[in-house]
Amino acid sequence: LAGEPEGLVIFAESQTQGRGRLGRQWISPSKKGLWFSVLLRPALRPPQMTQLTVIAATALARAIRETTPLIPEIKWPNDILINGKKVAGVLTEMSAEPDRVLHAVIGIGLNVNLNEENFPDDLKPLATSLRLECGKPILRSSLAVHLLRALDADYRRIREGQFKMVSEEWESQCITLQKRVRIHQMDRVIDGYAESLDSEGALMVRTASGLLERITGGDVTIDKRKVK
Repeated sequence: LAGEPEGLVIFAESQTQGRGRLGRQWISPSKKGLWFSVLLRPALRPPQMTQLTVIAATALARAIRETTPLIPEIKWPNDILINGKKVAGVLTEMSAEPDRVLHAVIGIGLNVNLNEENFPDDLKPLATSLRLECGKPILRSSLAVHLLRALDADYRRIREGQFKMVSEEWESQCITLQKRVRIHQMDRVIDGYAESLDSEGALMVRTASGLLERITGGDVTIDKRKVK
């Protein structure tokens, strides 16, 4: 990717080995969704990379609101939910040196016109599509335009040092904040309250001991009771 221009977008009509976070399979049947990757060269340090996942999730939610009557919700770090089921996800990868990101690739998978039979039985209680939630087909080309415009606008904001504008929109739609959470990481499990995003896009979690943990990755389980 060294010689490719920033902003390069590659769409796939289908994927035979689509994957999400933690190597999980992503079901992506032909012409049923938006599966694409965007190449960026952000002036960010590696600890700030979570900002890219935040802007992609915010752009996805905005595009869905603009093109459907649905109300999307964001689950940290990378899931978009409709009525409690996952409709889209973000996978952000990078090539970096210790103090700077050389390039980043944002991969986005959005279930647009999948029918119930497109999902394996084990995913039917967990996943959905815009078509299933709206009850009618969605024009993918229009949705793609809205999504890329939203992503471009939010990327410009972080390039201009205005990540807070994006994070405030993200927080207003996030179902993870002000909830009890359990975060499974490779070497530990963290229990606490999800309080906010920090200035670099990490999730700030208050543990029972009062320690404020900065979380940049992991698998999150939410207790839906709000913190009092």
